[in-house]
Amino acid sequence: MNKKYTPELFLSISEDWTAILRSGEDSEIIRERLLQHVNKRHFITYSEKETGMHDLDLVIIRDCARAWRGILHPRSEGLAGFSVLNELIHAAEGSPDPSLSEAFWADICHLVRGIEGGFRLHEKTEFSFGERDDLKGRNAAQERSLELDQIHKLVEEKMSRYASGLDEKLVRIRDINRKRILSFTGSDESKWRDWRWQLRHIARDARLLGAYADLSDDEIGRIRKVSDLGIPFGVTPYYASLFTGPDERGGRAIRTQVIFPDSYICSYQGGAREEYINDFMLESDTSPVDLVTRRYPGIVILKPYNSCPQICVYCQRNWEIKGPLEAGSMADNERLDAAIGWIRDHDAITEVLITGGDPLVMPDSRIKTLLEKVSRIDHVERIRIGTRTPVTLPMRLTEGFCDMLASFRSPGRREIAVVTHIQHPYEVTPDFVRAVENMKTRGIPVYNQLVFTYYISRKFEAARLRSLIRLCGVDPYYSFYPKGKIETEDYMVPIARMLQEQKEESRLMPGLSRTDEPVYNVPGLGKNDLNAWQHRDFISIKKDGSRVYEFHPWEKKIADQKTYVGTDVPIYDYLKRLERDGEPAEEYDSIWYYF
Repeated sequence: MNKKYTPELFLSISEDWTAILRSGEDSEIIRERLLQHVNKRHFITYSEKETGMHDLDLVIIRDCARAWRGILHPRSEGLAGFSVLNELIHAAEGSPDPSLSEAFWADICHLVRGIEGGFRLHEKTEFSFGERDDLKGRNAAQERSLELDQIHKLVEEKMSRYASGLDEKLVRIRDINRKRILSFTGSDESKWRDWRWQLRHIARDARLLGAYADLSDDEIGRIRKVSDLGIPFGVTPYYASLFTGPDERGGRAIRTQVIFPDSYICSYQGGAREEYINDFMLESDTSPVDLVTRRYPGIVILKPYNSCPQICVYCQRNWEIKGPLEAGSMADNERLDAAIGWIRDHDAITEVLITGGDPLVMPDSRIKTLLEKVSRIDHVERIRIGTRTPVTLPMRLTEGFCDMLASFRSPGRREIAVVTHIQHPYEVTPDFVRAVENMKTRGIPVYNQLVFTYYISRKFEAARLRSLIRLCGVDPYYSFYPKGKIETEDYMVPIARMLQEQKEESRLMPGLSRTDEPVYNVPGLGKNDLNAWQHRDFISIKKDGSRVYEFHPWEKKIADQKTYVGTDVPIYDYLKRLERDGEPAEEYDSIWYYF
């Protein structure tokens, strides 16, 4: 990305655009003429090869036409609170707004280049089977098979870059780390497998985590700042044993799960505390009774325990959770019985997601009593447990505990399922595999909800994770866009990167390895499917280069509900960040044409 994106570069791309913008007409007339030009460009893509372009590159023009129609519409300007058109007119007149970022101009330049046919993705592709019209029958099949072999080789080469926690080298490193932690705590190997011992030795500050794992001075400083600010922090001994070098990408992916970045700390220090403690997902607006959240007709969330053994930096519920295993996190019997009674009174509810916090840190007896009460509700067909213990505390899932969970299964009548968050191949360890196997062999399905953060976003990194966990018996379920909270900006990616990953990487995997659905979780409403255009509209680009989307509610065409306007992070900034981390940005060139 050596090119400098400027207003001047934008004006040099298309004489038609420059002439319309410099016409001196009223802005509404300019808007109309630009839309006419966009529609004309769209229309010619259906002509008989007049353009001389590859059919699939013509599709890019059509996609850009739709994007430009969204950006240029007055309603979009009202929703976004910003007019891209006015900024383009000012630039054409020689007075561009100096506050517009290079990321803004980068997106504009690529969008104009796209609508004008200047992006030729398919002219230099290494795969060319589609051009062989002369091949038929067995000859065509054999040629296509050779091409598929090439695609598979490419996928394997890309995925082989990412080690997993099952690799012998990492297993050895973690054996050393485990012995270091046991030595420091004066414990023997038998204690390591005791989940209660793990809970008693959670690292809640820099001193203890520094004893468990090597930390940089910068990491120690950030943990201390977090403690001073009262931001919840905690790491289990087991998860601390997964730490490898801070400069190694997989090691960073582990560390950034729990060690807060400067951007998070600064946003908290800089007056954003009120936004930080706010209920970003509007759970209070969808909680009809204490401990219950309901956004959909057939399923509710039940939260009996409001803390975790380990605090994830980008947690959706950091506004509620004050610290690991915080006193008072367990719901009292009166409130819990009232919540279960409310569920019993609503026979539309067929599924209960028991989450929190992490409910599996409650005692066995407490969990068993809770499951007994919920399972007595006739209309509940599925009990789903949301927990990250397979990743942070796998020894919790003993054979005896899984026997107890499985005892509430009633095939054909009631299912017990577990949903977890596995964020990186490094988290897939022999202990994790053992925990999953203890559930799977007892008929308990396990699903993964991946939060698609920056640290799992390199080419084929998420594909590697999906392929790996599927071999362990875990089904990919959702890929979530990170919550757009100010304090977690360091973890966010452009929505276009999620779409690119689904099309150009995930799609190359066998079907059972890519069963997850990419979603944007809309505050107060729920999941918005990112795979389909009809669930959102791309409506603007902010000054910093962030794209603005209008997300449609899932109830669309069913019930009355408002849309939601949300933003992502600039594509240009994301690509520059990848470059700083040693990733070639040119491998991501097509990202500009995902909307």
